[in-house]
Amino acid sequence: MTIDELEYNTEREHLIIPEYGRHMQKMIQYAKERPTKEERNKVAKAIIAVMGNLQPHLRDVPDFQHKLWDQLFIMADFDLDVESPYPIPSKEELYARPESLKYPQNHPKYRFYGNNIKTMIDVANTWEEGDLKEALIYTIANHMKKCFLNWNKDTVEDDVIFAHLRELSGGKINLMEADEDLSDATSLMRTTKKFSSNNNGSNKKHHKKNNSNRQRKRY
Repeated sequence: MTIDELEYNTEREHLIIPEYGRHMQKMIQYAKERPTKEERNKVAKAIIAVMGNLQPHLRDVPDFQHKLWDQLFIMADFDLDVESPYPIPSKEELYARPESLKYPQNHPKYRFYGNNIKTMIDVANTWEEGDLKEALIYTIANHMKKCFLNWNKDTVEDDVIFAHLRELSGGKINLMEADEDLSDATSLMRTTKKFSSNNNGSNKKHHKKNNSNRQRKRY
């Protein structure tokens, strides 16, 4: 073979599914050029057998053969006249744009509480009056207070949380005249501080270990 007869990838036909390689693409082109449908069917079945051997790990996947036939038509650019045991896909169906996802457009007034707080409050409004509902309401209120402290990094009065809770619940939850107070700021933020201190301790140990390694003599 002379230099003039060499093939370069830039001059070759574009591979639609590169995982199957150049030879598979040439086999499909050979099948498309067969003059009779009987010959094309015979070559297509041989190609499907080779494709299955190239992916033995997918043989237990449901509709494995269906997937192979779909890939055959895709690599043939949907221009292969053979008899398929499955419905032949169309190019329009393959390249159709999916429908846009409808993302929730929530713009809460108090963003530092997060969107889940409103959902929790709505659920609490559906519960019957009793100890369980009261416990849920105070759990929500304490979480709101913790979120407020994370955002404000200061202290906050319970009345502020109660007012926000009444507003977010549409006036259905009112703790303004309740006798029970919320958890104090120290206990609410203790978990966060403990977690951060543990991380700092682990980092210090890590640095000490690295320093000891650096000072070790190497021969």
